[in-house]
Amino acid sequence: MQVGLRLRQTLRVLGAVGLTVTGGTIGFRETLHESWFQAFYRAVVTVTLAGLDTVPASNGARVVSMVLVVCGLTIIAYAGAVIVESIAGGVFTGVLAERRRERTIERLRDHFIICGYGRMGTQIAKEFEGSGVQTVVIDTNPEAVMRLRSERRAFVEGDAASEDVLRAAGIERARGLISAVDSDERAVYIVLAARALNPNLYILSRAGMPDSIRRLELAGAQKVISPYRMAGHQLVQLALRPNLVNVMESLLQGGLGVLEVTVAESSSVLGRSLTEAGLLKPGGAQLLALRRRTGELYVNPDVNLRLEPEDILIVLGSEQQLQATALVLE
Repeated sequence: MQVGLRLRQTLRVLGAVGLTVTGGTIGFRETLHESWFQAFYRAVVTVTLAGLDTVPASNGARVVSMVLVVCGLTIIAYAGAVIVESIAGGVFTGVLAERRRERTIERLRDHFIICGYGRMGTQIAKEFEGSGVQTVVIDTNPEAVMRLRSERRAFVEGDAASEDVLRAAGIERARGLISAVDSDERAVYIVLAARALNPNLYILSRAGMPDSIRRLELAGAQKVISPYRMAGHQLVQLALRPNLVNVMESLLQGGLGVLEVTVAESSSVLGRSLTEAGLLKPGGAQLLALRRRTGELYVNPDVNLRLEPEDILIVLGSEQQLQATALVLE
């Protein structure tokens, strides 16, 4: 829209100059009976306010000169206004857009920070958007920043390993951080900086090389994913157990979801068994696993297992079933 407006304004200026010079040339030709070239030269000099070589010999030519001077002043004033508006408009628009992004990020709570907006970071942002989860992206690549602006995403331009940049992304209020940068070395620095700023932050990182997984875990990442290893595992599963994979995908695409729910320390079901808590009722969500805060994992847990604070339950069900389970554990 702005490009079209600027084009129309430029065409107006050029059209006004052309008409004025043409009219001046004809006027001087008729009043002074000069050659066409001399009349054209006199019109150009007059319109551009460069001055006249000689004072016109007739009153008619003087009138033409005055009209051309007024037209020249008007054209120059309009062109100057367009130029100033273009420069100032771009600056002010950029400042206002930047301030709006800052205010949006300042209001965010319990969001995820995505470091790197390449192919993986872009897909992660889309998945979060589809799940209704708010995100802030950090990247320095000019092409990525341009895409972020065009997509109107909340982002911070800078190095994700910088504490100032992480603070600008609201790391103290964030729920988690995902490092999707291409460099494992940069990922280590990002994880170290993020963990120092928010000890309770959930950090997930991509690792390009298998040797980097241990380094990222030592830096503070709770989970490190190797895309190549995951892709290889998925391909093998599709080759060996195609029906199982298809069934799982159909379940997830058919309105069912998997939810991770934490038992609150003030929950009314603390100390009760899974049966007593009503988590195994027919028609409810299916309880797949339970993990203690000490790290013990119970897959298909015993019905008499008693709930403890900060137990994490993995449940499968519809949106309504998952919401009902979450309410029970609050």
